[in-house]
Amino acid sequence: MGEHKDNGYGSGFALVVVLFILLIIVGAAYIGWGS
Repeated sequence: MGEHKDNGYGSGFALVVVLFILLIIVGAAYIGWGS
């Protein structure tokens, strides 16, 4: 908890969030187009 957010964890967490959101968008679009 005492570490700076700039030391890998912050950027890594942001990357995971972006990838997760992108996956949801792609998945929703794929399901929408497939139906």
